[in-house]
Amino acid sequence: MKRFCVVIIVLLVMVWAVSASATTTINLGVVTKPGSAQNIAAEKFKELIEPRSNGEIVVKIHHSGSLGNETEILQQIQMGTVQMGVITVGPFDTFDPIVRVINYPFIFKDNAQADEILDGPIGKEILTSLEDVGFKGLAFSENGFRNLSNNKRPVRTPDDVKGLKIRVMQSALHKAIWQALGANPTPMPWPIYTELEQGVIDGQENPLWVFEVYKMYEVQKYASMTRHVYSGHIDVASLLWWNKLDGKTQNMIQKAMYEAAVYQRKVNRDGNARRLALLKEKGMQIVMHPDVNLFRAKVAKLKDMDLYKDPWVHALLLKTLEAVK
Repeated sequence: MKRFCVVIIVLLVMVWAVSASATTTINLGVVTKPGSAQNIAAEKFKELIEPRSNGEIVVKIHHSGSLGNETEILQQIQMGTVQMGVITVGPFDTFDPIVRVINYPFIFKDNAQADEILDGPIGKEILTSLEDVGFKGLAFSENGFRNLSNNKRPVRTPDDVKGLKIRVMQSALHKAIWQALGANPTPMPWPIYTELEQGVIDGQENPLWVFEVYKMYEVQKYASMTRHVYSGHIDVASLLWWNKLDGKTQNMIQKAMYEAAVYQRKVNRDGNARRLALLKEKGMQIVMHPDVNLFRAKVAKLKDMDLYKDPWVHALLLKTLEAVK
């Protein structure tokens, strides 16, 4: 009987060990804090994938820049030390210039058009391209359309932008956009509340959820609904890690991440009317209808700049511009 009990205990330990070894931990990096757009996508993915995997997948979300800025998170994903991330499109362009197609100014007229392109063949081509630099592109969630705020004056035309010191992401394209508009673009990692408060920079450009969550209304007086760039996230995995997974697990992760992205886009868009009302209530002066045609004309030549000289990138940009006419 004693020997039998020992055998049972050994078998239970072996079963536990096999079960424990079968658990996959996904370290998922986001630079923003809970409640932010990236976090909503990450948290929804966790909510979906863990029960579907019957506990075999556990997602650990590293938020608030605890793993570094977005470029540093991407480097860790490349190396496979971090498995997944929800990352703003802009920082990807130091890894693969193909993403500049998404961030081309004024390319999408509305959310429906952005979804049509990014959920379709063009979006798939962009996600597939990322495999050449070590990423498995899974889906597009979003920051949303970017708008300008500053502390100097209302912005209605490009002339109002001249000389403004505007914080931009570490992105060659975003820097070029604001140079073309006459501003002084200043690449700077997030967050930037203190820099705005102290006057180190005059303004910033971001979707409305950022204005709300990071309380831009406390340190910015003017906002203009320029909608100059549709800012997506690319929800990615480390290709090194991804290639070690079995097909069933890959399919489960892919499906859950896409569903999380679609969910997050809706949540983000549904909140914009409320956010605008909040900004007005907090005292921001908002220009609802700046002269977008003048802004568009100022940046029209970007497609012929060195940023788009790569033949594949240029060809995909022209294909996208044709598709959104």
